[in-house]
Amino acid sequence: MYGVTSVVGIEGGYKGFYSRNTVPLTPKLVNDIHKRGGTILGTSRGGHDTSKIVDSIKDRGINQVYIIGGDGTQKGASVIYEEVRKRGLKCSVVGVPKTIDNDIAVIDKSFGFDTAVEEAQRAIDAAHVEAESAENGIGLVKLMGRNSGFIAMYATLASRDVDCCLIPESPFYLEGKGGLLEFIEKRLKDNGHMVIVVAEGAGQDLIAKSMSFVDTLDASGNKLLLDVGLWLSQKIKDHFKKKRNFPITLKYIDPTYMIRAVRSNASDNVYCTLLAHSALHGAMAGYTGFTVAPVNGRHAYIPFYRITEKQNKVVITDRMWARVLCSTNQPCFLSHEDVENMKHDDDEHHLHNTQLLGCDSSPVKGSSKCNGSREAV
Repeated sequence: MYGVTSVVGIEGGYKGFYSRNTVPLTPKLVNDIHKRGGTILGTSRGGHDTSKIVDSIKDRGINQVYIIGGDGTQKGASVIYEEVRKRGLKCSVVGVPKTIDNDIAVIDKSFGFDTAVEEAQRAIDAAHVEAESAENGIGLVKLMGRNSGFIAMYATLASRDVDCCLIPESPFYLEGKGGLLEFIEKRLKDNGHMVIVVAEGAGQDLIAKSMSFVDTLDASGNKLLLDVGLWLSQKIKDHFKKKRNFPITLKYIDPTYMIRAVRSNASDNVYCTLLAHSALHGAMAGYTGFTVAPVNGRHAYIPFYRITEKQNKVVITDRMWARVLCSTNQPCFLSHEDVENMKHDDDEHHLHNTQLLGCDSSPVKGSSKCNGSREAV
């Protein structure tokens, strides 16, 4: 509709910019991609040489760049935008939030989250069937959630079969009075079976202590996580081996990449279309340096620096986590001191949001540095 004749896709994530791997994105080529999972362009970790990327943008004569991805990707987009601005290039840089973890700050939710929760629920259903079918059956499901437990939390609420949900934001302990192992034993005595959902980033401090593990990083600078599912499975088995006349049957389900690789559901398909339209119209109107997403139900252009300030995390003193505790009837595994600290963090979180929403959110016409592009504020 805007009369654009040339659209290219960059293959292999940020590295593709300077390795010159491009795919012409014609209407015929992209016709059915919404019916597939994954990405036709591929992805990668690390390899973010900002100077080379902007050199490539300049050499190719690209005047709009749409960068799709999660928290780390948006940070990369922000750095690219700053370099484009510094050089005075006539190029809009636009971010589109896509991550199943839902850990991008400010926005209501990211693309892919609804689909991930729906698929996670299938794994929980399977774990419940397995647990019910055995004497003292335990179904343990590990879900994605490096630093944010949104998938685990919402899948738990959607399922209603979960007895315990463990997320990175809520510390827990195993041994002793009020610990997780005591709770598991009590629930098995009461119900004869139970289902546990654990996010991949939960309990990492406990695992590291028990294994004397030294932190290592991946290509993107993220801390490599230890497998909390296998570790927790073994701890539960070891605990009940000491209990005479208390046999258990534990089934561990890890649907991690099955959840991420499926095609998007109807809700996410609609959301993706709206994100695409909003991003495109914003760039065509001359805006730059923004991520597009709904905030309090209305689609907005949000400057990169707001998106990248912090990660979106479950606030465990908030109502949604309280609803999870009510649904599962699990203890919070927190001391009074932990709760007070969380309340203090929550107060600061609400103050930050109040200041953000109270500011003048109207985009302003651009500076000479951006050659007439408008910058989101």
